Amino acid sequence: MFEIRVITDPADADRVTAALSAAFDTGPARQYPTRDGQRTRLYVTASHRPEPGPWPTPEEAYALAPSIIREIGWAAQTAADKPFGETLSREFWLRKAALLDRIALRDEEDGATGDAVEAATEAARRLITYDRDGEGDYHGAPYWPEHPATTANPRGYVRQEYAAFV
Repeated sequence: MFEIRVITDPADADRVTAALSAAFDTGPARQYPTRDGQRTRLYVTASHRPEPGPWPTPEEAYALAPSIIREIGWAAQTAADKPFGETLSREFWLRKAALLDRIALRDEEDGATGDAVEAATEAARRLITYDRDGEGDYHGAPYWPEHPATTANPRGYVRQEYAAFV
């Protein structure tokens, strides 16, 4: 455990605290004005995050998943039933990314590396963006959306989130 002290502009205090929380396992930030009253001192007790474990395997993540055909039907129906101007839910983006990942896995088993793999990766990135910009309703353990390993392995993130979803 260690203590971090930051002197910053008061307008940046929340952003700095959020960045520290993303990088470390932190306690609540304590805020005090500097002597001149122009800036803010932040004190944060932190420790290194434990080294995350491996991503769930496809077998672990999709063990309880409905059939691919059933998920295609669900995704198509959900998208078709969406009222104009409303956004689709996180569940939609998660299930769509998982569906495309499962299709890509079958293609990869057959030695193909084409459109299905690209579509699965793009859908995974869409889910990560949704989670990063959303309300924080993702599982995020051991990898949260901003984690560098998530950027490096977006389909692994989908498997992690889907395993927690079912």
